[in-house]
Amino acid sequence: MESLFGDAYAPQDSKSNLYADIIMPVPIPKMFTYKIPRNFADEIGIGYRVIVQFGLKKVLTGIIAKVHQKAPKEYEAKPILDVLDTFATVNPLQIKFWVWMAEYYCCHIGEVMNAALPSGLKLSSQSKIQLNPSYDSDQSPYPLDAREEIILQALASKKELSYEECEDLLGIKSIQGIIKSLIIKEAILVFEKVMEKYSPKVESRIRLCPPYFSDIKALESLFKELANKPKQEEILLKYLQEIPIYQKPELNIKGLDKKVFTDAGMTGSSIKTLIKNGVLEEYKIIISRFEEMNATEEKIILSTEQDEALQQIKTQFEEKNTLLLHGITGSGKTEIYIQLINEALDSGSQVLLLLPEIALTTHMVSRLRKVFGSKMGVYHSKYSDNERVEVWNGVLSGKFSFVIGVRSSIFLPFDSLGLVIVDEEHESSYKQYDPAPRFQARDAVLMLAWLHQAKTILGSATPSFESYYNSRTKKYGYVFLDKRYGGASLPHYQLSDILVDKKKNLLKLDFTRLMREKIQETLNKQEQVLIFQNRRGYAPYIACDDCGWIPECEHCDVSLTYHQFGEEMRCHYCGFKEKVPRVCPACGSGKLGAVGLGTERIEESLSLLFPEARVARMDLDTTRSKYGYQRLLEEFGAGNIDILVGTQMITKGLDFEKVTLVGILDADRILFFPDFRAGERAFQQITQVAGRAGRREKQGTVIIQTRKPDQAIFGQVISGDYKNFYLQEMAERQRFFYPPFVKIIKISTRHKDYKTAEKAARHLHNLMGDIQVKKILLGPEKGLVGKIKNQYIYESFAKLDKSGNAQAYFKHELQGLLMEMQAHKDFRGTRFVVDVDPY
Repeated sequence: MESLFGDAYAPQDSKSNLYADIIMPVPIPKMFTYKIPRNFADEIGIGYRVIVQFGLKKVLTGIIAKVHQKAPKEYEAKPILDVLDTFATVNPLQIKFWVWMAEYYCCHIGEVMNAALPSGLKLSSQSKIQLNPSYDSDQSPYPLDAREEIILQALASKKELSYEECEDLLGIKSIQGIIKSLIIKEAILVFEKVMEKYSPKVESRIRLCPPYFSDIKALESLFKELANKPKQEEILLKYLQEIPIYQKPELNIKGLDKKVFTDAGMTGSSIKTLIKNGVLEEYKIIISRFEEMNATEEKIILSTEQDEALQQIKTQFEEKNTLLLHGITGSGKTEIYIQLINEALDSGSQVLLLLPEIALTTHMVSRLRKVFGSKMGVYHSKYSDNERVEVWNGVLSGKFSFVIGVRSSIFLPFDSLGLVIVDEEHESSYKQYDPAPRFQARDAVLMLAWLHQAKTILGSATPSFESYYNSRTKKYGYVFLDKRYGGASLPHYQLSDILVDKKKNLLKLDFTRLMREKIQETLNKQEQVLIFQNRRGYAPYIACDDCGWIPECEHCDVSLTYHQFGEEMRCHYCGFKEKVPRVCPACGSGKLGAVGLGTERIEESLSLLFPEARVARMDLDTTRSKYGYQRLLEEFGAGNIDILVGTQMITKGLDFEKVTLVGILDADRILFFPDFRAGERAFQQITQVAGRAGRREKQGTVIIQTRKPDQAIFGQVISGDYKNFYLQEMAERQRFFYPPFVKIIKISTRHKDYKTAEKAARHLHNLMGDIQVKKILLGPEKGLVGKIKNQYIYESFAKLDKSGNAQAYFKHELQGLLMEMQAHKDFRGTRFVVDVDPY
């Protein structure tokens, strides 16, 4: 077996001199070398999880990245404590990918490992206490107080206690002071108990013991014995009813789930008696947490346009490894994906389909499950730790050759990827902002595909400017689908001027007359409506009409968002919340009112305007539960919801026959945003949400409410003039040095004291000026949100030339500067956050 960097294992006679470089789940810039004990030499390899001691007390799960014979010079290598795996959990290609990600996104490989591995594959280490065997209360010079006595009495009957158990025992919130006192008095010992987080799902099963399943006479005799024991006889009859042992004796090996009997009302005591008497046998098996499903959908027949696009893709893949599939909304990109996925799977390759949102995953899964059945795995954050580990192991074992998931699925242990599809590739949801690595999944997956020599398709109705630019410069292939599938027509757009309606007193509960009339018409036809507003909560904030007071977060430099449900105000940055005051704390006025629009308020307004309609809301607040998205979409698909209000979750991928009207309540909020991508994102969001309307034979309608209907972008959206809009925006970006013509890196400096944060930011900014590459430095300036979680934030931006090795050199030098800054006595406690491609 070879290491990541090509070093072979040492020969057998050198086992005692083997060392391993181990990736640790900590934000430290290098791997650590540990000694491999002789008894583990044959059980260890690249990608194996091991338990190691880190520092004086910590016990961590590490991943072996390299095996060699070179002892570290700086420190004495500690031995590996234990090996967790019988086969590698991570493969060498994954480790190469982690190394690249750490270098490209200016973070530590331990941070990448932490993000990549499901929590269930990482050991948890819990602090516990036990009695000190040498402690004698009569001889101790230190008296114990009442609470300490309670803990020692509990330890006398129980060998160990966790910190949480001690807190529950005493009814207090923090036990640290008492633990410290008991350690000083030498009454207890503290130790770390290491536990594996993942636990497989186990099912208790029952089967008939020999000779009863093979000898009919023995079975007849058994029934005679049970003639006076009706409960036991009932259980036996139930078993034979479910398992016809003489027609299919092989079924007895599998037996029956114990729940079959208990769910039928049969008593557990009777089952135990039959087991005790040797009639039945109870055993346990490990089962999957995912329901087995067979493929049911017949082969998909492509339209002429789809088939032509498919042939173009195959032709261009002969020369290009990456291709942009630019298909208008409803053009049938998914059917082309299915065809390509089938061909890749038939060739023995693995396939990854990336989606930007869990909501979209839910909708797409139900469709693709019919085509691919149980060979398809699903991976996203709503799954439990155990479920994510099962998908991980399913990819390792080959059970799942095709995975559909959100951005975290790029870390799964693929070993032979043949095709990667990034659907809705323009979506900002592919960007991870916190914690590190702050990666862009669309970009990172291109490196993953390169490592596997796989083909990549980027699909979108409104491509990101970067991808479209790469296709125009021939770096990517390009295929365009300009017709809707099944002959469906594009929606009809209408602009509705909010200010005109307001002057004429026609604006009601933030809905213009045109919007209200179209919604009523749609409801009268028993069709469905989507209303889009990209802000959750009831209103952005509450304000006092008399003095203008606005409630702000105690820990962040933002106003609190008002949520009517629960009558509370919440910070969407740190989670701080408080009840709505009855009167203004500043002036005592009772005139407190909600300002602005959130999805919760729109839902309420629609219920008042259309009392006969069934209105529902899809945002982060209503879909927190595991199946929240699924239930809402199933209800909407079944026609049990007339109007669905939502955030960006409803803008993409949803395909419902009865949706004929889409309303965009506040297009200006999307367009007028302090971001160089505001125009691009406005075009994308409006086009995408509009694309949900009229996806069958009926033409859809899109109503756009705005205060500035003469904005050029609205005309370009209505005409679908993506190309000219792109050319216009790109001319501006080239003129002012924005992506894709430069690479942007944002460096945030954070500290609890604003003067220290500012001083550190200015010092770092000056040091960056000395890095000898072609660049433009901006800042440092106070962040758009100047304080988050009691940390003041200052930001600097570096615009780097994309040619040569300017980016790599700047990042390398920046990492050195950051280490220098953190070692500086004036800046201890200062946090520096580097975000590559921040937008």
